Amino acid sequence: MRLNTLTFLMLGLRPISALAEDALLPVDQQTLTRMIANGQASDAFHEAFEAGDELTEFSFDAVRGVGAYIGEGRRFTRFPRADLTGPMEWANHFPTREGGANATSCIACHNAPFANGAGDVALNVVIDPAHTGDPTQYLERNTLPLFALGIPQRLAEEISLDLYLQRNSAIQTACVSGRAKVELHSKGVDYGTLTVTRVSQDPCKFETDTSDLAGIDADLVIKPFGWKGNKPTIRSFTRDAAHNELGLQAVELVGDQDGDFDGVTNELTVGDITALTTYMAALERPVSKLELDDLGLIELTAPERSEILAGETAFAQAGCVSCHTPSMTFKEAVFKEPSEVPGFFDVTFPDGSDPASHGLTPANSMTFELTGDQPNNIITLPVGTTYHLGAVARDATGAAVARWFTDFKRHDMGPGLSDPSDPLGLGASMFLTRSLAGVGATGPWLHDGRATTLEEAILTHGGAAQVSRDTYAKMSEETQAEIVAFLESLVLFNTDPEE
Repeated sequence: MRLNTLTFLMLGLRPISALAEDALLPVDQQTLTRMIANGQASDAFHEAFEAGDELTEFSFDAVRGVGAYIGEGRRFTRFPRADLTGPMEWANHFPTREGGANATSCIACHNAPFANGAGDVALNVVIDPAHTGDPTQYLERNTLPLFALGIPQRLAEEISLDLYLQRNSAIQTACVSGRAKVELHSKGVDYGTLTVTRVSQDPCKFETDTSDLAGIDADLVIKPFGWKGNKPTIRSFTRDAAHNELGLQAVELVGDQDGDFDGVTNELTVGDITALTTYMAALERPVSKLELDDLGLIELTAPERSEILAGETAFAQAGCVSCHTPSMTFKEAVFKEPSEVPGFFDVTFPDGSDPASHGLTPANSMTFELTGDQPNNIITLPVGTTYHLGAVARDATGAAVARWFTDFKRHDMGPGLSDPSDPLGLGASMFLTRSLAGVGATGPWLHDGRATTLEEAILTHGGAAQVSRDTYAKMSEETQAEIVAFLESLVLFNTDPEE
């Protein structure tokens, strides 16, 4: 537990935050790799986690490369500036800039209800990926929480592996019989149909028809990050966010070049990105009020418990679980950075370099158990026993189960929620099913934060969710209130009030 600032002042010392700002040094990936290779994997994990904690809280300055040369003498902008096309100005940055830079720290935006959480609508990110320069085409994105991101990445890896195997089986069948059609599924979710047709027999060559896939890309890589579900890993999302939001360009993104023309290079090391990835992967998981009540950490009345339980049942009856899949079971609840699963590691970094040349190799990956290695939210219960509230829970059979409330698919949300433009080509009204883990503590809601209440968010659903939305609308006020109470019971919990 950290001493608070007042305690430090009373002792005549500087707060830890101030000390961290002075002492923050780049993380060396080669050092982490050597520690792992020398049997100090646990030490490397904890060192990376603590470094990631400092990096997310650290307020970077111009000397450290925060911000970008926007033009007009500016370092930050809340709005895209595709009109600034002069030498080194916003429109000429590389990689292509979508928005910003607009902040000096991660927690400047990820701060509700506490550090690493979501963001208020005032912190929405405005982006212009196509550089239209037209405000009517700008996209707006609300800030999502960073907790326990190892859960969705690991689930995505396992789902993708299942789909790869099903595709391979279809290819083998097609090579023998000429044609094969396979219904793709994993963890109780339907991902559509894949058809393989043999076009020559010796050697077997084939064509694959992916037009009937459901909510995923033709490569079968499940992408759990980004409102559009376009990033497969924490690492890929983090280095892009650092570039766009903070103007911090990772070495693995641009090499030793100054792609944002702020006069600083090597702004985030490969080790820094590993530390940030490890930290967000290993942050404590969201919880429920029922769980907290069962543990004696909060006190619910009998009517409050009944309302939440009735709401969970009604949530399913309304059909919401057809997309917000309540739980998924892990085959192996182990997070690795880099991953060993194809599609979830960089064959080459965006700057063209080999990750192994920086010391990042699967042979010496940063590894931790999702069921117990997380450093946070290890609590002492009122009865005196220790309980790891931050870790993924196990069911009665001992299997690790994540209550993440998503199917990891994109769905058509209807014209009411459609973006004004579609720069990714995924569909203007297509969005990844948002996880409901922690949803009761992370408003406002929807991709642009337009919903100020959970009921508003439900009633704004359209497209593929229209039937469920209409079912909810026809329910009694009492049942609607129960569903909202259930959603409000899915919260974030932190044992450290200083965080």
